[in-house]
Amino acid sequence: MTALTIQPLGEAALCCTLPAPLSLAQQQRVWQLAEGLAGVAGVQGLIPGMNNLTLTFDPLRTGAAALADAVRALWAQPAQPRPAGRLVEIPVTYDGPDLAEVAAHCGLAPGEVVRRHAEPEYVVYFIGFQPGFAYLGGLDASLHTPRRAEPRVAVPAGSVGIGGAQTGIYPLATPGGWQLIGRTALPLFDPQAAPPTLLAPGDRVRFVPT
Repeated sequence: MTALTIQPLGEAALCCTLPAPLSLAQQQRVWQLAEGLAGVAGVQGLIPGMNNLTLTFDPLRTGAAALADAVRALWAQPAQPRPAGRLVEIPVTYDGPDLAEVAAHCGLAPGEVVRRHAEPEYVVYFIGFQPGFAYLGGLDASLHTPRRAEPRVAVPAGSVGIGGAQTGIYPLATPGGWQLIGRTALPLFDPQAAPPTLLAPGDRVRFVPT
């Protein structure tokens, strides 16, 4: 079983961390741990991240030591099979300002970058960075491209980018350093909707070229 490191974050939070590399199997164990901890007295918040889980708690109801014991007991349980998440198709216009640069870095034609990016079925590992920003697992290794040396001051909402071994979509306009290869008009975050984010951990994503 993969070792789990548990460290305090201040007086009312713990961070549970797994060693690299990131994998779907490890991320599924993180989700399972979060589901188990949701029923533990005193736990207030559960925030899955990349190979980690942060939990906040009410120190008047429980303590760090007791929760660490609960984490270890839950982690010792065997992994449970998980049903496939819902499939979300996202239309993408592949005309991003960095498409040619990504193609040159990867030694591919721009059209082949598009084909390889749209071919896989991705899995949402976690939501972070900004509301609705989904970190997706499953990017073809041939498309791994370093982030820009100089981040942009403003990245338009809906931009589809590659950052290292990850791909994702900017739900809101924000500064950012990912390589932009396309865009989608599909809203990923709507504060008036329930839920407000289009994607959730475990969802499957397919990009559909338009």
